[in-house]
Amino acid sequence: MKNKNIKIAVTGGKGGTGKSMVAVSLAVEFARNKRTMLLDADVECPNDHLLLSVERKKYCNVYQPIPKWDFSRCTKCGRCARVCKQNAIVSVKGKFPAFVKDICIGCKACIVACPNHAITETKKKIGTIYTGKNYNVNLITGELKLGELASGEIVSEARRYSEEIDKKLKSEITIIDSAAGIGCPVIASLVGTDHIIAVTEPTPSALHDLKRVLYLADHFGIEHGIVINKFDLNEKFCLKIEYFAERNKIPVIGKIPYRKDFVDSTIEMKPVVEINPKYKKVFSKIIRTITSERRCGK
Repeated sequence: MKNKNIKIAVTGGKGGTGKSMVAVSLAVEFARNKRTMLLDADVECPNDHLLLSVERKKYCNVYQPIPKWDFSRCTKCGRCARVCKQNAIVSVKGKFPAFVKDICIGCKACIVACPNHAITETKKKIGTIYTGKNYNVNLITGELKLGELASGEIVSEARRYSEEIDKKLKSEITIIDSAAGIGCPVIASLVGTDHIIAVTEPTPSALHDLKRVLYLADHFGIEHGIVINKFDLNEKFCLKIEYFAERNKIPVIGKIPYRKDFVDSTIEMKPVVEINPKYKKVFSKIIRTITSERRCGK
């Protein structure tokens, strides 16, 4: 852990397993001894600032390139519409193309395809990066603009800006709280990290989605472990998850009980380790497991 910013991604596949609670709690515990950054990469519905009771400040807007037509050069050939895989360009024979900018992903295929150089580039706002701090945790939040589709791009930009900000902060730990699922935003959250914590719960759907997330971890060759949240809601199925982990040689690095304290944490907008200090032991154990694995080179 010396002189390096260790990046730990917290993910889970299924939504609602408690990954944001785990990410925030780990960040607060790490921050007691180390310079810590928390990146909220669930850009469609970021809420780590609520769990930390942070009043966010706007850092910058994020823009995406989109096409702009010079109709004095356009011959109405329709080639731009034919190459647009998002169907953001509509062409009717004999008429200038119509452009629906809200579904454009900025691939620039239309610019390349236009034979008359009638299409140039402009830009549109697709999201915002925010900053904040509480409990000694430096928070960076990426937030997608309503109606936009480029969530993966916002995650990538949030990570880029977090590295820019970190040149001043010189963090020792960065926790990345990913979105649910296994799509582009999650992949953008996981790539280039040092360790992945996969948060699950004792239900069949959560185990199914957990397996898909762990496939990504294996694909990228990133060290990973499992945290079973709300394990005591179904201890029989919890044993099934532990058996799956043992059979696949994946460490279960933490088991978290289901208690009213976690509900109170959400209502009162405080980390659960501040609501009830006894949970510090749970998250400190997860931290010790990760750091000891890294020291042992596992």
